[in-house]
Amino acid sequence: MAAVTPLAIDTRKKSWMVGLGWGMGHTIGMLIIGGAFLLFKEILPINSIAKYSDQIIGILLIVIGSWSVLQTYLRYRNGNSKPTHSHSHEHPHTHSHEELSIHEKAHHYKLVVKNKSSTAFSIGIVHGCSGFNHLLALIPTLALPTMRQSVWYVIAFALGTVTVMITFAFVMGFIAHHSEIRNQDKFLKAFTYIGGAAAIIIGAIWLAGWGI
Repeated sequence: MAAVTPLAIDTRKKSWMVGLGWGMGHTIGMLIIGGAFLLFKEILPINSIAKYSDQIIGILLIVIGSWSVLQTYLRYRNGNSKPTHSHSHEHPHTHSHEELSIHEKAHHYKLVVKNKSSTAFSIGIVHGCSGFNHLLALIPTLALPTMRQSVWYVIAFALGTVTVMITFAFVMGFIAHHSEIRNQDKFLKAFTYIGGAAAIIIGAIWLAGWGI
């Protein structure tokens, strides 16, 4: 959730796509490491893979959190959350990004959503591959009498994970979006800083070997 928070806040209205990406990636990562453990546990250095995955997660969380904090600082450093730009004509004027064409803004927003969702998906895969704690959730499949029941269990678990992350990301984006349209800049600034700081702190915890 620490990785999803800054991405969801920045994605605003379509933050649920960030949760969807992370949830799907996490499920795929769990299936990859679980399948590798069952099929190649005598060959693959599963412990080393899990260890390095933890370190990668820590680094990614710190990078995402630092990026979020830096972007927030740059956005608000002049006391204006909506950057302006000017053009030199016979009568110089300054206008905000709201005055850009609808098509240009829509295209930019689509790119933001796509990039943030892809990032969440990649981090989800790495997170799913880290450690063995995640595999405990799949242990019940070994006790089920038929393969069909095991498959349905995995599907239900995956749907549950994705649903939780979609809900969490949606709430983060919803709060950020409505804070923005209501011009609650101070709250939005603090909210974004907290999301970035949380990612940095939890990333440091992962690097310290206390992965959660």
